[in-house]
Amino acid sequence: MIPLSSQSQDFSTLTAAWWNVENLFDTRDDPHTADDEFTPQGDYHWTHRRLETKIQGIYKTIAMMDQPDVVGLAEVENKYVLRELCQTTPLAQVPYRYVHYDSPDRRGIDCALIYRSDRFTVTASRPVHVSDSADGFFTRDILMVEGVIKDGDSVCIFVNHWPSKRGGDDADARRVDIARTLRGLMVEYHHAHPDAAIIAMGDMNSTYDEEAVTEGMAFGADSINPDGIRNLTLRLPRDWGSHKYQGQWHYIDQMFLLADDRWTVCKLKLLKFDHLLTSELSRPGVRPRRTNQGFRYEGGLSDHLPLLLRLKTTQDCDR
Repeated sequence: MIPLSSQSQDFSTLTAAWWNVENLFDTRDDPHTADDEFTPQGDYHWTHRRLETKIQGIYKTIAMMDQPDVVGLAEVENKYVLRELCQTTPLAQVPYRYVHYDSPDRRGIDCALIYRSDRFTVTASRPVHVSDSADGFFTRDILMVEGVIKDGDSVCIFVNHWPSKRGGDDADARRVDIARTLRGLMVEYHHAHPDAAIIAMGDMNSTYDEEAVTEGMAFGADSINPDGIRNLTLRLPRDWGSHKYQGQWHYIDQMFLLADDRWTVCKLKLLKFDHLLTSELSRPGVRPRRTNQGFRYEGGLSDHLPLLLRLKTTQDCDR
């Protein structure tokens, strides 16, 4: 049983998590997307039992985060897997709901947001299209969700999954363009709603010192760009990362914040739960325990580690 708590308070709080859950597919073949590998007959031998194991593992991880108010997710195939997560696990007791739109990504993976309906009321949502059909470029939409938290303050969340580096120079340029779009969206929303907390989270497939962030989001040496957007990821320890590639940790998962001085960042953590990690085989140290390593079933949850953010409208984080 997941415990619930409710306390009266004279300040607003928000906990927000981000996690790329790596290939959260159902087991059915969608004829409109390239998901054939994730069927019982496909290369990954993706069965309902394996899907159920993964969904239960994601639920347990979110429970270990103390049930954040909102959780942004990447690599979610459709509403079915979100419904399984939010309605067939104990997350239904919290209760969690979800926001999801199908995007034009060729594999059929999208961004989504799950949220505690007792702590966060969604007032509007929409997908922001960043694909270019004229050039045959299709990628995940940015998911924009507006809402009001229990204590009355407004929050706007942008959930991102930028193009993979496998696309080479073209994908690099696309990430810069998408970052500029995100930056413009955040600034525009801030001008219209100056009291709102605006959070952008996602798998950016870029580190803080790569062009998508330095040029697209206009971050130089400082953690605050000219628009007042803060790159919160720079608070995290440099000897770790959210993703490991060729033995090196990197923060390609990032969080950005645009908010007035009422909002204080009380916590930003990289979550290194034991069940999310496994030993490296050919190198010292650990890495994220994936669902599949190549086509071999590994039984883990993701090749990314989650991030957890806690905000308050007070300078005293202990309150």
